[in-house]
Amino acid sequence: MSLLASTSHTTATAEPVYQSGFAYFRWLHDLLPAPFFHTQAFLAFFALVLLVYWSIPRRFAMTRIWVLVVASFHFYAAWSYELAFLVTGTTFADYLFGRMMGSSDRPRFRKLILYTSVGMNLGILCYFKYRGFFLNELFDGMVKLGMEPGYEKLNPLAIFIPFGISFYTFEAISYAVDVYKRKIQPEKSLPRFLLFILFFPHLVAGPIVRAGDFLTQTRRPKRWNWVRVQVGVQLFLVGAFKKMAIADRMAMFCDPVFKDPEAYNSVAVWFAVLAYAIRIYCDFSGYSDMAVGAAHLLGYKLINNFNMPYLATNVSDFWRRWHISLSSWLRDYVFIPLGGSRGSRWLNYRNLLITMTVGGLWHGAAWGYLLWGFAHGAMLVGHKQFKDFCDDRPRLTAFLETALGTGLRIFFTFLCVSLCWVMFQPELSKAFAIFEKLFHIQRGLKLDMNNRSLWYTVIFLFACQWLVRSGLWAKIYPRLPAPVLGVGYAICLCTALVLAPDNGTTFIYFQF
Repeated sequence: MSLLASTSHTTATAEPVYQSGFAYFRWLHDLLPAPFFHTQAFLAFFALVLLVYWSIPRRFAMTRIWVLVVASFHFYAAWSYELAFLVTGTTFADYLFGRMMGSSDRPRFRKLILYTSVGMNLGILCYFKYRGFFLNELFDGMVKLGMEPGYEKLNPLAIFIPFGISFYTFEAISYAVDVYKRKIQPEKSLPRFLLFILFFPHLVAGPIVRAGDFLTQTRRPKRWNWVRVQVGVQLFLVGAFKKMAIADRMAMFCDPVFKDPEAYNSVAVWFAVLAYAIRIYCDFSGYSDMAVGAAHLLGYKLINNFNMPYLATNVSDFWRRWHISLSSWLRDYVFIPLGGSRGSRWLNYRNLLITMTVGGLWHGAAWGYLLWGFAHGAMLVGHKQFKDFCDDRPRLTAFLETALGTGLRIFFTFLCVSLCWVMFQPELSKAFAIFEKLFHIQRGLKLDMNNRSLWYTVIFLFACQWLVRSGLWAKIYPRLPAPVLGVGYAICLCTALVLAPDNGTTFIYFQF
């Protein structure tokens, strides 16, 4: 049970080895071996941070900020102190770049500083995340041409990638762009800017925060508020339930099949695809809920990153509900600068395809991620074409707005999104093997798990989302007595502890 056990979790990101370096960081690594929210080590760490943070008088606001900065640095340094220093160093450089842009009125100089800041952040991102991909592609190309590469091909799963590097890179880039465009003023306080990037609830897996939203909060006085504490604890418990009781159990259905799809029959593969769709949602939204909840307990508000995405009626609606901080970032810093919806229809389609392909590349340096992003771009283009087709056919539009039509749209959108998740992995050959099993009935092994538990989970998840979307939960929740709510969340925690597998898995998005 994850909350009662040590961090014996599998991860797709290579684990740093603490055989050398400072004894202090080796000791820190033993105390907090990985930045996972659903472990004893993190709960003890977070309880200590809360105790120190709220024991400081409100008039010492800067001291509180320094406490969070130091805690955030240690949170990351417990996993890798070298990378903690790297992130801190680049954050300090971005702070200086922002001050330089803010103090100059010379357009060329400001643009040069912007390019330097963006180039530095993208260069570090590319070095850690994409060098293996390009080296392997170069290796294959040279071999095909009969040339000797001079180095061995790298294993994509063994390449060392810092946790959350894509998240804080995008945050730094958005800050530099916003300062350059004078949408925000450059931050003059170094500790506040350090907290903006290093704030540990969102450091390793988002949500992606905007400087204009977060830096403003650092200046507001923080007062202990029991209502906010209640909201934070509830969100944290809901996130833990999603991760431990649903996502980790769904991993038991899909991981064996995705690891060796050729060994299983077509029915098992379809079940695995369904389980993976549920898993990735509950895994990432569970982390986001815990991150938002932990931030609330510290007096900060992060963006809600999910809004019942599997009840989306089309793929455009899906991206307004899924990973909202990323989709809005791609819209503001990629799609709109490319031209957005301005210009001809074909330019709009081009911009959608480029934006979503960049989104796929952001997730990982592999052809699977690129195809996943391109597929979503193609679906967005297809949705726009279908929308134009329906505009000239009022009867079809009226049918699609009925309960049956809405249900069919939700089902079709969920099916398309779930099939796209098959490509959401570094090994594209396995994705092709899964697609072959899906659409060409073949024999093989059955799932070891009882399929009824999978269907119960699917029904429970969609029922909860429908309860919220229909507005019934908003009417019921305020009328529930406090003891009933307390018992409900206690049951939520106990259920998570009981249903969680003995060996949990890391959060999927930690590798991004």
